[in-house]
Amino acid sequence: MSSAREHTLGAQPTHSVWNRDLAPRLMIAPGDVVHMECVDSSGAQVRPGFTLADFLAIDRMKIHALTGPIAIEGAQPGDVLQVDVLEVAHKGWAWSSVIAGLGFLDGRFTEPYFFEWKLDGDVSTSLAPAVVPLRPFCGVMGLAQAEMGAFRTRPPGAFGGNMDVRELSAGATLYLPVMVEGGLFSAGDAHAAQGDGEVCINGMECPADVTLRLGLHKQRHLAGPMVESAARRGEDGPEWIVVESGIEALTTAQTATSRLVDLLVDRWGFEPVQAYLLCSVAMKLRLSQVVNRPMVTVSAAIAKSVLPERRLF
Repeated sequence: MSSAREHTLGAQPTHSVWNRDLAPRLMIAPGDVVHMECVDSSGAQVRPGFTLADFLAIDRMKIHALTGPIAIEGAQPGDVLQVDVLEVAHKGWAWSSVIAGLGFLDGRFTEPYFFEWKLDGDVSTSLAPAVVPLRPFCGVMGLAQAEMGAFRTRPPGAFGGNMDVRELSAGATLYLPVMVEGGLFSAGDAHAAQGDGEVCINGMECPADVTLRLGLHKQRHLAGPMVESAARRGEDGPEWIVVESGIEALTTAQTATSRLVDLLVDRWGFEPVQAYLLCSVAMKLRLSQVVNRPMVTVSAAIAKSVLPERRLF
């Protein structure tokens, strides 16, 4: 690790599709650190002082403007990319919206709405009398998909992508299966804060400076994204989190639960039925996002304090 290098990657030119044929903007060695500039999810179209009319006029094809792709030397299909989230720093402002026809309660909230947040260190008091704690993270972190062609960034999948898992804040580690040579990692859609579900369609959408360490584990099977979360003041301690995205919520939750059972069997030596019982008494099953239709994202989590310490790889 002592030979690791540090790199800086500006946001422009961003991209708003997954495409294995996109040329990498940066080539790094495993273990290198990348300081990434990420624009807000609008692609830097939204600015402080925007009105609802301004917001309604933005180009929706630029949504999820991502920074990348980054190629990792030696990455091949069948490997696992490790993403250590070292820092996600907001820039003092953010926005949220309601968009007609979108959101979890789209039948109830049918009129467009735009709201600007002022971010004061670790909290926002913009929506008084609420005091909202901030927990910046990237809503999108992912690798190029194996399939040929260009794919919009809204649906997440086994490659990661638009997972909107709020636990991916500083101190967390994300594991992703590599699907193409070089991996081709991109990130963006930073949120200063977000609730589970992201029900109105947005978190606190913000530009951010993001620092990541990208590592590589050769030829290690991983069915989909996994997270080691970090301890946060006032919240539960660190967790092991299996992330699964799919079209049908209950089926997706079943798959996430089954993957957590498999993890407990593989890494801690439980009998499958015992792992199943442990999930029943200690697992937290969360809807991380319910708005990236037709996909939902489910997180199946178990506190690290429940289990002996282990390394995933």
